[in-house]
Order: sequence, then C-alpha cells, then structure tokens
Amino acid sequence: MRQRPSFIRAGGQAKRRLDTECMRYDTTVLIVAAGRGVRAGGSVPKQFARLGGIPVIARAFDAFGDIPVFVVTAEDQQEDLFKALGNRKPAGVIVGGATRRESVANGLTAIKMAGGAHKVLVHDAARPFVPARVIKELLYQLDTYGGAIPVMPVADTLVRHDVTLGETVSRDHLFRVQTPQAFVFDILVAAHHAWPADAEATDDAQMVRDTGHAVTIVTGDAMLDKITHPGDVARVEAMLATRMISRSASGFDVHKLELDEELWLGGIRIEHTHGLSGHSDADVALHAITDAVLGTICAGDIGFHFPPSDPKWRGAASHQFLSHAASLIAARGAIIDFVDLTLICETPKIAPHQESMRIRIADILEIPISSVSVKATTTERLGFTGRGEGIAAQAIVTARVPEGM
Repeated sequence: MRQRPSFIRAGGQAKRRLDTECMRYDTTVLIVAAGRGVRAGGSVPKQFARLGGIPVIARAFDAFGDIPVFVVTAEDQQEDLFKALGNRKPAGVIVGGATRRESVANGLTAIKMAGGAHKVLVHDAARPFVPARVIKELLYQLDTYGGAIPVMPVADTLVRHDVTLGETVSRDHLFRVQTPQAFVFDILVAAHHAWPADAEATDDAQMVRDTGHAVTIVTGDAMLDKITHPGDVARVEAMLATRMISRSASGFDVHKLELDEELWLGGIRIEHTHGLSGHSDADVALHAITDAVLGTICAGDIGFHFPPSDPKWRGAASHQFLSHAASLIAARGAIIDFVDLTLICETPKIAPHQESMRIRIADILEIPISSVSVKATTTERLGFTGRGEGIAAQAIVTARVPEGM
C-alpha cells in the first residue's frame, strides 16, 4: 500500500489548493532534493553547497521562473532546505522516501492532492542551472509525446573492460541523460503505480517507456551536468565564470525625517527621535541598494516594481523590495559580488549600527558579509541633510551577469 506523503510546509496558494483540491496546475516542477550527496564531499549535502554565494537548490528553484515548484527533501533536512531557499516560496515541500523513485512518487502524490497538473518537470536539485531553452523545448514535446528528456552526445571513447582492455563500443545512438525530464502528469503517475515496488528504475523516463508511452529527446546543455563528485562545485563555478560579464549600477534615494516616526535604515530599526517618512517604511538604504541591484540587470527601478500609488505597499517593510530584486538577479543566473552603501546624514550616528546593517543586508541578498560595505558621511551642515531634514543614501552594486543579457 502506498502511503500519503508527509507535508512539511506549503506556500499560501498551495495550501488553498490542498484544502480545496479543486484547481489543476497547467505545469508544475518537482525538484528532488532528498539525497545526502556523500560522493560530492564537502561539509554539507551538495544541494546546499553554494555557487557564487547562492545555494545549489536555490539556483535550481529560480531556474523555473513562475512555474510552481514542489520540493522533496529528507525529513531531517527541512531546516537546511528552508534556510537555503530563503524568501523563495515552494508550492509544497514533501518528505522523501528511501529511494529516488519513492521520493518522486511521494512528490507526485502531493501534487495530485494539491489539484494535479497537466504537465510535470522532474528535476535533480544537484543540477543548478537550467537553460530556459531546454524547459521550453521539453514542454513543447509533450503536445505529441508522453515524455521528453534532455540528452547530450557521448564524446569519449567507450570500451569494454574485464581484466584487460576489451573491444571499443560504438557511440552511435548513445547519449547522456540529464534532467529536468518532462511528462504528461497522469502518464507519469500511472507509470509509478504500475512499477513493481521491489524494483528500482534508473529514471522516470524508463518507467514511462515501460508502460508503452513514447519518450522523445531534446538537446541538453553542458550547464545541466550534475554535481556529483568532489571538485564538481569548482568546475561549475569555473564554467559559470566563463559565461559572465561584470556590471556595476548605482542607486540613490532620499526621505524626509519626521517626529515620532520609526527609523529604519539598512534593514534594522534604530532608536531615534525622528523617523523617515514615505509610502513604505522609507528605508533609504535598502531602497538605494534595490535600485542598484535592479540596474545591473536592466530591470527598471523600485517604483516600477512597487509603485507608491499601490496601497498594498503602504508601510511595507523594505526588505521585501530588496528580496524581490535579489530573486530577479538569481532567476537570470546573475551573481551579486559587492554592495557599497553610503548614508548621508547629520543624525543619527551610523557608526554604532554599521555592522548590524552589513549583516542584515548580506542576509537579505544571501551574500557573504564580506561583500557588503556600509559607510556614512555628512554634508558639513549644508543642504537638507545638513539641516537634519532628511537622510539620503547612494549605493553601487557590482554583479556578474550572463553574457548577452
């Protein structure tokens, strides 16, 4: 008897689906992240290792854009998973099984309980970079086939070996299989139910094929190669670097100081007689950094994404704006390398709060604290900041972005 999967946590939209079980997704993603990653070495499982400061699982999650993502994890890894995902909201998180096949089966059951789907992409968390082209081609093939998988040709010579070197094996019609693998949801569910409980499958495509449904192939990508062995993280980092260019962008913001307002600067609350006035919490520091981050990927400014005319952002915490900008950076495969913030004011004194600001900004952006600089200056009592009427902030962000973006 198959057991229902155990839900750890689900996003708000997913919870409504779980409660009503009446809405069917068009396409969902199931990321399998329940492995221990022992072959990759390192102090943490490979799905939680960092690439350019961002966890592998987070990069895999971001690659699917707006497609709802379900994640399968080990029961004792849930805390690590949520920490690695940061502000990313999975549609559901499910406890995995003893094998990859069981983990996928648990995930499929969870998606079915959430309303089901027409198409599903099953992906290994240890493949952090998924080109949009591959996703598009896989989903297109599902209009004709029950499944589609990305593959790469075998480039090396293949031989048989016993005690000594044997005959060469022809590479014709041989390919390396990657993920994500795409399937018509109901076909994959049926294939899992039909598969013998005491047998293991190499992948889901094998199971679908054995039920009589055709599985086609699309051209994969070297960026989809799996992180498996020691040194793979360094290899992927090096590969990533060859496809990146460096960009810097600036941001600037000003807000008025008013009596009896809360003062938020750099993501922390500072006790002061006056606070900054604005539509949100008016954190000039985070606003300036947000604009700089958006500038590195030519994504407009903070007002475009969070218009002050929208009442939903009245009094909003500005860390939401910066987190959104960071998620756009990650979704485009970019990496924030450095943030330099300068606050311009007479009061309050910034020095006692600099380290707390650095820590908070690094936490929001999911980058090392060593990549965040916070400075302060005055205008020698000239202008509105010199008269204590407001605070200004300017920021410069340097990021690596995919070449051609």
